[in-house]
Amino acid sequence: MSKPIVAVVGRPNVGKSTLFNKLVGKRIAIVEDTPGVTRDRIYAEGEWLNKYYTLIDTGGIEPESEDIIVSQMRTQAELAMDMAHVILFVVDGKVGLTKDDREVAQMLRKTKKPVLLVVNKVDNKEKSEHFYDFYELGFGDPIEISASIGLGIGDLLDEVVDNFPEGLDTEYDPDVIKVAIVGKPNAGKSSILNNILGEERVIVSPIAGTTRDAIDTYFEDGDDKYLLIDTAGLRKRSRIHENIEKYSVIRSITAVERADVALIVIDATEGFTEQDTKVAGIAHDEGKACIIVINKWDLIEKDNKTMNNYIQDIRSKFPFMLYSPIIFISAKTNQRMNTVLPKVKYVSNEASKRIQTGALNDVIGEAVLLNQPPSDKGKRLKIYYATQTGVKPPRFTLFINDKELTHFSYQRYLENKIRENFGFEGTPVRFNYKEKERKR
Repeated sequence: MSKPIVAVVGRPNVGKSTLFNKLVGKRIAIVEDTPGVTRDRIYAEGEWLNKYYTLIDTGGIEPESEDIIVSQMRTQAELAMDMAHVILFVVDGKVGLTKDDREVAQMLRKTKKPVLLVVNKVDNKEKSEHFYDFYELGFGDPIEISASIGLGIGDLLDEVVDNFPEGLDTEYDPDVIKVAIVGKPNAGKSSILNNILGEERVIVSPIAGTTRDAIDTYFEDGDDKYLLIDTAGLRKRSRIHENIEKYSVIRSITAVERADVALIVIDATEGFTEQDTKVAGIAHDEGKACIIVINKWDLIEKDNKTMNNYIQDIRSKFPFMLYSPIIFISAKTNQRMNTVLPKVKYVSNEASKRIQTGALNDVIGEAVLLNQPPSDKGKRLKIYYATQTGVKPPRFTLFINDKELTHFSYQRYLENKIRENFGFEGTPVRFNYKEKERKR
């Protein structure tokens, strides 16, 4: 499900980044008492009362400044406001209402979005001396908080979740396979979508960044139902020239969150880059079934070793995704495009597969006999029992004697044994450990 998006905006030095860190519970944004420190939008996941949302921090808005950096910050903030479902307009309760606050308010009124006026730096329960001045901005009752000490944060979050839109996502049949098409700009993602659909539903252009937002396309193929989510490409931060590209990053990540399967599209003519690894890492960390798609394969000069060399190179650069199948296609010439949907259906089924507990424990028991678990200071890891406790991705819980004795290398060994016996191609596998309660 797509999460609501909450943007934190305001003029410089009103405490936006401090509020951002408080809301997400981690120190992510740089906090410094210097205007303009937060020059990029930063995003993180937040939760309140079992409602999850994406929070965006922005650089301060100085409406009349002609400084190029400040101008870019203003543009980014405008983009954040454009994509947000709820906007937190932060002002300084100690300084009071300023001309820049009025200018920012004017920008916010044009968005026609729910705006919560947040008066920060009120460090006690007494109303600030400037409290009633803020009514002039026209956003209703100001909400006084102190982001630095956490005063009033709960009341603010109550208001935030009350303003989340209903029906943010369309509910689809559980049988619908949701597929996110992700990768660097200009790798051919929109061409792949159009080829699958057999019609021009998305603009295809050689200019990187044509696809600004995630675009959902529902279709049926025989008895199978799919939702294709085309996304803007992720681009390395140092190469982002248009602020609009940064705006697309969140769309790409939220698309992966909503998907069952991620098609990680790589441009065969460019080879593999660090950014491709980051794109794949997003899908892996989200626990999504993945297929690595090498597009534009028709443009590569080949001999009888070219494909194998490519596969070896991919495996070396994506060691955390050895489970993912690799397909070589050309969306332009239709080469092997008929393999895409069957492979999507296959890995989706693998991610949903459940294993009988008895069969799982037989495999774990045999693996333990073949290779004893690690030990430390004379104490050896014991695995009493294993059971599958989840799907998408498959999740296994192992009941053991001591969590301190678990080791990544042995977990990888067990994962390989499970894959040898049960498959799970295309999907990550997760492990949980529980210590068995000792009898008194």
